[in-house]
Amino acid sequence: MVSTFVPTLEAESGNERRRLSARRYAFLALVVLTWFGMVGFMSAVLGRGGLTWVEAAMVLCFAMTVPWIAIGFWNALIGLFLLKFARDPLKAVCPFVAGGGEDEPIWARTAIVMPVFNESPQRVFQHLDAISRSLESGPWSEQFEFFVLSDTQDPELAAREERAFNAWRRRHPAPERLHYRRRSENRGYKAGNLREFCDTHGPDYDFMVVLDADSLMSGEAIVRLARLMQRNPRFGILQSLAVGLPSDSAFARIFQFGMRQGMRSYTYGSAWWQGDRGPYWGHNAILRLEPFRLYCDLPRLPGGPPLGGDVLSHDQVEAVLMRRAGYEVRVLPVEEGSYEENPPTLPDFIQRDLRWCQGNMQYFRLLGLPGIGALGRVQLGLAILMYLGAPFWIGFLLLSFSQVIFESFGLASGTAVTFWGELGAGVGLGLFIAMMGMTFTPRVMGLLDVITSARKRRAYGGGWRAFGAGLVEIVFSMLLAPVIAVAQSIFIVGLFLGRQITWNGQNRDGHAISFAEAWRGLWPQFSMGVAATAVFVALMPSVLPFAAPLLLGLLLAIPLTVATSNPRLGRFLADWRVCSVPEEWAPPAVFGFLEPVPTQSQPAPGGVEFVPEEAVAAPIREP
Repeated sequence: MVSTFVPTLEAESGNERRRLSARRYAFLALVVLTWFGMVGFMSAVLGRGGLTWVEAAMVLCFAMTVPWIAIGFWNALIGLFLLKFARDPLKAVCPFVAGGGEDEPIWARTAIVMPVFNESPQRVFQHLDAISRSLESGPWSEQFEFFVLSDTQDPELAAREERAFNAWRRRHPAPERLHYRRRSENRGYKAGNLREFCDTHGPDYDFMVVLDADSLMSGEAIVRLARLMQRNPRFGILQSLAVGLPSDSAFARIFQFGMRQGMRSYTYGSAWWQGDRGPYWGHNAILRLEPFRLYCDLPRLPGGPPLGGDVLSHDQVEAVLMRRAGYEVRVLPVEEGSYEENPPTLPDFIQRDLRWCQGNMQYFRLLGLPGIGALGRVQLGLAILMYLGAPFWIGFLLLSFSQVIFESFGLASGTAVTFWGELGAGVGLGLFIAMMGMTFTPRVMGLLDVITSARKRRAYGGGWRAFGAGLVEIVFSMLLAPVIAVAQSIFIVGLFLGRQITWNGQNRDGHAISFAEAWRGLWPQFSMGVAATAVFVALMPSVLPFAAPLLLGLLLAIPLTVATSNPRLGRFLADWRVCSVPEEWAPPAVFGFLEPVPTQSQPAPGGVEFVPEEAVAAPIREP
């Protein structure tokens, strides 16, 4: 039976409320003090002879870059402290995991839904089949049903989708639990796709597990989420920690190694103070369907695209709406059984990142939503700052470069030349080291967590291997950061001038990028690198060693893109297990179910043939 329990904030544990409140104020104090310290130091350095308007703008830009960096820094430090010194780190941030047992029956009905939009049918059904078979190997599979919610607009791709679903259902032991639905128009994008499912099927299920087209989850992980939702009727959303799947792409391998190290300590730290007001990342999570259907309908923003109309980044908004309805949003920071694929090349990553950026910028119009509370507004604000820091950082650099030029030619007065010239004397150098150290603290803390634990060292193939991979990834990220920041800055400026990005299926397969393709997408980064290098060489060559990470990242953007997209380099790194993840050393059981989906000319398992193309005359209906 579908649950009708409607919790209230008053039902929360008083002790937990007080504990979380104290943690939040402590965290706020740490971030605010860090902000005042960094901005005050920058103001003192630049303002020794009085601030010019350019220098005041530099301070303002710097001030806007600090909050996101400070939040990541303290989240990572708190997370590492918990991982190393808490008696039970998981219970310290997730007290709800206590109680119950692994043999507790699953009585709730759960829909596992995967919205797809112009995606590869082979990947979609390969992952769904593995999830299904993993569930079937356990005792509670009859409580779960699968829904493929297609918004695919390409007719040929849609026909392949339907044939693949038909074949999957034919070979499945319980085909009545598999469903496929395709919309002819993708109204409301992914959020609209899910909303239509909730309106038509929501009352039939207790919970909904939301997957992306590249998601993979083990049956055990899904059952664990369902069991925790059963035990905790106040939970509206329970988000699992999704980690990257092993990859043969050089870019994806290096990127996701660092992301995994950073996310572990960062998520523990953020869960420590966010508690029942955690984030939702839109996939690999379980939702309580009734409150989601009743209270999480997204508003339509005033005006047209790119900042008006349909909400594109739906997840964080749905999280604050769920909290407004009185339900908790929790994160389970467990690296087990929940996976996703990362973009295989830098251009693919930037394209995905800019789609998220456009969606997050819409949150400016949602900060005034009534009833979402201070922390709800903070979470929406943090989602904006995640991208807004980049243009302010680029603005700071451009202003400082221009001021150096003006001062060097006597066209302006100020202390920019003195500021950059004192890098060797320690003033600017100290600030530079502090900013870089804070930026990379989440990755460093995650790496320290691995190399100080014998169990985790073994999981990564040894401490030296993990340490070496960490160094490779940090250098890679230092080169990547300015490239991505320039792309985000250009895009954000374009957004406010009416430019938007097309939402389409993502390229998830590795492929080589030519120099010509890389140039077309990254010439602004290279041009900025050339210009900045020329300024320093001509006017302040002593600064070049300290500006090297920034300059090299911009100058090497094109060859770095070409190299990390090269399939041969990816295979080399995979063969030698460079930047390997634990799943490469000890593959989990669900990986054993990842079998290639047969093509039209190949028989499916059990001798069932794919439905020939001419037999598909209409969308497949549910039985």
